[in-house]
Amino acid sequence: MASDRTASQPESSRGYAPASGPESERGAGPRAGSVQCTSRAAPAIGAPGHQAGAGPALHDLDQATIVARAQNGDVSAFEWLLSAHEGGVFRLALRMLGDRAEAEDIVQETFIAARRSLPDLAAPQSFIPWLYRVATNKCFNLLRSRRRHPAHPDAFDDGSVPAGSHDAFAWGEADPRHQGDTCGGLCQDPALRYEAEAQMRALTGLLQAVPAGPRACWLLRDVHEFSYTEIATIVHLPESTVRGRIARARRILAEGMQSWR
Repeated sequence: MASDRTASQPESSRGYAPASGPESERGAGPRAGSVQCTSRAAPAIGAPGHQAGAGPALHDLDQATIVARAQNGDVSAFEWLLSAHEGGVFRLALRMLGDRAEAEDIVQETFIAARRSLPDLAAPQSFIPWLYRVATNKCFNLLRSRRRHPAHPDAFDDGSVPAGSHDAFAWGEADPRHQGDTCGGLCQDPALRYEAEAQMRALTGLLQAVPAGPRACWLLRDVHEFSYTEIATIVHLPESTVRGRIARARRILAEGMQSWR
């Protein structure tokens, strides 16, 4: 299964239309345009301070080097990171919250916070887990704000959190903007396409019934392919607890999707 958290090049150079299948949409963004957080977090490309043409092209550098350059104030390097990872952050937030507008807000807030705190990141190679930690915390904060009484994060291990709109496009396939994408036989067979879309809607709705703690751990492991150790760092929990939460989410999803087998 392709990872949902990495991108070999910035999305702005490839567009936002995902490839076929829920887990091949690597790096696809929330809408047909880049998240515009730079107006509050950093000057736009071409503005004073942008180091155009300085040094090797960004796509020739490894990501840790790009992060280090962004830490030193290279705006183009930060824009590259934004383009490369905003899609994965968006899908994590959408699947956590079930609401497209709220997910887009989380992306904005995550990258604004990342821009401000990036100079304090001690290890550039840990940028991706650190970024998802920021996004996951913001999702948890929003979920807690939905509840009448604020709860400790551990409370998300029991009892589901009220979902948002149960966005039917949470996994990408049903979004009519992408109907022209290559999708094998599903595009040619309306019955198969309808069945696949119905299955994805069922999975999306079922995922919102999984308690937020296990839901986050499952998404980070089975969709975004973080290691157990990385997830433990992201959600501030022992690795044994992370494994237990993932197992619980897998059990709930497997039982709920039995009718589709």
